[in-house]
Amino acid sequence: GNRGHLSYLLDKRGQEMSVEVLNNLKKAIIEYDSEGAASWARKVVQERIDPTKALEAMTVAIRQIGDGFSKGELFLPDLVGAADAMSAAIPIIEEEIKQVGAKRESLGTVVIGTVYGDIHTIGKTMVATLLQADGFVVKDLGINVTADSFVAGIKQFSADILAMSSLMTTTAPEQRKVIETLKQEELRSKVKMRVGGGAITQEFADSIG
Repeated sequence: GNRGHLSYLLDKRGQEMSVEVLNNLKKAIIEYDSEGAASWARKVVQERIDPTKALEAMTVAIRQIGDGFSKGELFLPDLVGAADAMSAAIPIIEEEIKQVGAKRESLGTVVIGTVYGDIHTIGKTMVATLLQADGFVVKDLGINVTADSFVAGIKQFSADILAMSSLMTTTAPEQRKVIETLKQEELRSKVKMRVGGGAITQEFADSIG
């Protein structure tokens, strides 16, 4: 009887610990605390909490920020702060998912980057974070990405979607160049395209296919 009671108490402590850690991880994102998010993510690993539950908790937090932004209650710096905090925690959690072999249903793989000549990062990072929260595997190639690097990324990660950002009218034509390069490599039909950024209009998107 005592052994049963002890294991019940340990199990109960484990559940309470798990709830506390996940709540603190969520709180760190809502408070834009990158260091806190990383340290609670490490705690998830230490306590052997299911890492997919940690991803779900972070998703709830980032959606909350996204909703606040769309209602006009929060602003761009809020989105950026939350995205930064989430970015600090995600690699730790993803590594743990690989280690324990937990399967998170993925909606597909997205390769994302800001085009060559353009070093704007905020919009791209936010899009990457929200796609991740929605269940996509996201490979962020960073900024100033050449057409050849996009092609290499698509091949390396077997991407389903390529997302390109361009904030300046001077670098927008680079998106066309990437699409032309994909056609030459016979990859265009294998990926769905997403283009965005301050310089991109629907007309422009249509004109580059």
